[in-house]
Amino acid sequence: MSTPAPEKRFHRINIEISDVCNLKCSFCPEAARPQDSPRVFMQPGLFRKIAAQASALAGEVCFHLMGEPLAHPGFPELVEECQGLGVPILLVTNGTLLREKTAEILLRSAIRQVNFSLHSFPDNFPERDPSTYLERIFAFTEAAFERRPDLYINFRLWNLQAPRGAGARNREILQRIEERFGTRANPNADVRIHKSLRLKNRLYLHQDTEFVWPSLDAPVVGERGTCQALTSHFGILADGTVVPCCLDKDGAIPLGNAGERPLLEILEGARARKILQGFREGRLTEELCRRCRYIERFR
Repeated sequence: MSTPAPEKRFHRINIEISDVCNLKCSFCPEAARPQDSPRVFMQPGLFRKIAAQASALAGEVCFHLMGEPLAHPGFPELVEECQGLGVPILLVTNGTLLREKTAEILLRSAIRQVNFSLHSFPDNFPERDPSTYLERIFAFTEAAFERRPDLYINFRLWNLQAPRGAGARNREILQRIEERFGTRANPNADVRIHKSLRLKNRLYLHQDTEFVWPSLDAPVVGERGTCQALTSHFGILADGTVVPCCLDKDGAIPLGNAGERPLLEILEGARARKILQGFREGRLTEELCRRCRYIERFR
């Protein structure tokens, strides 16, 4: 009888391999990091160090926090590194940089799930025909059906401000999805309740409303609450800064730098332990957490 694999401490580590993006979406604010901090791609050496530790800490890594992961010039090598370590990857991309060579990389066994943020196209190019953009993503999806039937694919089509209905700019994309994959989605669904719909095989449609990114400039929401940060996941910015959650895009709660100290040492540090203890007791110890509306989902 085989011994079951030990359970990992975290479900996911969000690794921001790049804070560089080729688009400027209205729903994705630019990171307000120090003025002298240039936009960066995570260096290969730093990534290797993080990935080696991640293999023992988490069930998967997510190439996402800010930025567009496919913009990283060393993206194929990063996937190769994870494949060699047996670390599954969840990828979040706007899909505009998807090409034949990139698609081949995304079909590798290291990739567990690909989320395409389809609403980014009409948000950036409201007057442009989405046909070429969608065809590349649809062709990749059909190739995955044949070659990677175990690969999960999410078509994100967020309604942004409107909780009901796909919205004028998203409606055409929704119609094309339905025609291509022979399915039907409720165009008037309340996405606050019905967020995910299985379309075909392991292809899903995910709809949601826009959320407000937490910021130290935002008003205080409350001092009581809990969160899954540092329990189910944590994040690492492109420069190696470890943050407690995937919404700390500005590095407002720096716990340490993965290029300078081991992840376990950082996660066992005084600040991280204080945050966790506060969550257990229903207290928000950090100013950013007190200004986070996402925390209302756990009440």
